[in-house]
Amino acid sequence: MLIFLNSGIDLNIFSPTEPIGIIIIFIGLIFSGMIFYIIYAVSTNKESLEDKKIRNQREFIQQEKIEKLFPKKK
Repeated sequence: MLIFLNSGIDLNIFSPTEPIGIIIIFIGLIFSGMIFYIIYAVSTNKESLEDKKIRNQREFIQQEKIEKLFPKKK
């Protein structure tokens, strides 16, 4: 603790009432909001339109391959 008291940096510039402190709090709020949004997006497991299109295309290709392996006899 004595190291900080003897340093040449004024630690009051990081207080919440100073501009640097306000910037640090603002960045922290943005970061926290992003983390909560990521957790929400992952927990709801919503697929994007592109993901649905790719999944449907893969299922269609899989069905075509199955039909080639097991052709229906007439």
